[in-house]
Amino acid sequence: MISLDDFQKIGENDKPVFDRYYARFPPIHSGEVFTTMISWGEYVEYRYALIENNIILMSKDKDGAVLHAPSGKFNLDLLKQVITLAIKENAVFGFIKTSEKNLLAKQFPSLTFVEDRDFFDYIYRASDLAELPGTKYGKIRNRLNKFTKNYAYAIEDISEKNMDEVDEFLKRWCLWKDCGSDEVLENERKAIVYAMSHFFDLGLSGLALRINGSIEAIAVYEKMNADTVVVHFEKGSPDFDGIYKAINMETAQRVRHLVPFIDREEDLGIPGLRQAKLSYQPDHFIELYHGTKESIRTTTF
Repeated sequence: MISLDDFQKIGENDKPVFDRYYARFPPIHSGEVFTTMISWGEYVEYRYALIENNIILMSKDKDGAVLHAPSGKFNLDLLKQVITLAIKENAVFGFIKTSEKNLLAKQFPSLTFVEDRDFFDYIYRASDLAELPGTKYGKIRNRLNKFTKNYAYAIEDISEKNMDEVDEFLKRWCLWKDCGSDEVLENERKAIVYAMSHFFDLGLSGLALRINGSIEAIAVYEKMNADTVVVHFEKGSPDFDGIYKAINMETAQRVRHLVPFIDREEDLGIPGLRQAKLSYQPDHFIELYHGTKESIRTTTF
């Protein structure tokens, strides 16, 4: 029977472990990508256990602990052990993807699941974001056209040559956003600083957008699985209306020949962010659910 003693905190040296494992069982949600977990580690503590060809993740923040469903080849006995551990530790059994929910519902019909809408990943067709076709993208194209008319810009890869300038831009971005006044923004700042400090070790890619010689927007991304690139961070100067439309489109044009889909992560229930993500017409979502504690406690495993 698994216990909390089987879990260890995710650290920088664990990347090869996840690389080997994800080569066989690639992640489909951005929250289980190694870069996400290690970069946000100061805000959310991530632990993992590698048992019977499955990785089991546990995330813990100020609201409590969440035990994720095992990732790998379906193992009913291991799944029961994870649920039993969640009951014992009064943790949430969550981060359950749709396919896992369907398997659980078949095995345990009395389980009740609740969707975690704030943590649904938004998945877009790369070709849509690159071309912005049709009337549904009319408003975005208008903003983009206005931007390109008003500002001449250049795009370049993030590299060792411009990393110092990227860091300076991010400092300016945090001053604009007053990161210290908001817990989520402050922790996002820490996550970005970590990711940029370990940019090459993490195998990240990125674009920088220059206006008048200065970097005014960036995008940081990586390939998450065979079909999908995940955009971890996208930041732009508030001084240039439409700049986010430009860096979004440029990123899509860069990756569209590599993968059919772009994952732009979740909206965290932030109204403005949700509206912005929906305006880009997602192709689909990676949905997440958790089992209610009441139904878990009354289900026989």
